[in-house]
Amino acid sequence: MRLVEGFGVAVLAVQAIRRMRGGAQSQLMLGADGHLWVVKFQNNPQHLRVLANELIATRLAEAVGLSVPATDVVEVTEWLIAHSPEMMVDRGKGVRERCAAGLQFGSRFIGGLMPGQVLDYVPEDQIAEVRNVEEFAGMLVIDKWTGNANGRQAVFHRRPRERKYRATFIDQGYCFHAGDWTFSDAPLRGVYQRNAVYAGVTGWESFEPWLSRVETMSEDTVFAIAEAVPPEWYGGDPAELEQLMVRLLERRARVRELIVSFRDSDREPFPHWGRKKVVFGKMPEPRFVN
Repeated sequence: MRLVEGFGVAVLAVQAIRRMRGGAQSQLMLGADGHLWVVKFQNNPQHLRVLANELIATRLAEAVGLSVPATDVVEVTEWLIAHSPEMMVDRGKGVRERCAAGLQFGSRFIGGLMPGQVLDYVPEDQIAEVRNVEEFAGMLVIDKWTGNANGRQAVFHRRPRERKYRATFIDQGYCFHAGDWTFSDAPLRGVYQRNAVYAGVTGWESFEPWLSRVETMSEDTVFAIAEAVPPEWYGGDPAELEQLMVRLLERRARVRELIVSFRDSDREPFPHWGRKKVVFGKMPEPRFVN
């Protein structure tokens, strides 16, 4: 960890390992704290504000008890960038630039580097075997509340010698409609691509305790999370960030309405709504997916 003037304590990146998949062109980096971090840079191809969105939305999800990565501010020095030729951002049409130095967003890397321990996807007939599959309903609460304009992303990981996987919810950059900082609600925004993760939803009780925690979250909690965002991640105007948080607090009362809009959509995501309990049969062993 290192003191950063004007901010406080940040994790110092000491090694670049590889570029990650995805539109933000994040880098997997080793921190001085000994942990691996997925680092999104200020000059990523999506928008500067996705760094702020990541920190705010991930910590909101953490505050209500959902499985998300640890997050922090990561400092990347000019020296490290200059000595890491792979730390480049592709702008398209052959245009490339160096990753920006300074304070970046870091998300703790889930799982390890060994094959088979972390999957982007599990077969649909094995979704019910995911240890915390019920949390997809909880993450839907967060995605609807924060106006996630992208599909819900998750990775599935297990420890050595474990049979079942656990989901961790990643990639919150398009909450608040990415760089727009607006709430453009639509029934199918912010939802996972397959209905199987929602098969256990039988009614409002399936969204607890996360829904009640959002609806009763205090202003102090929300603003404390926002205050942890470095000003350079949103252009330095605190009034804009404050306005976003005020609108977010107002939306607590609309989350149920937004879930109902998804429930009543043509996708029919909750086929067991109104039933007392859904019992899943025993599923086969997970298959590895490259």
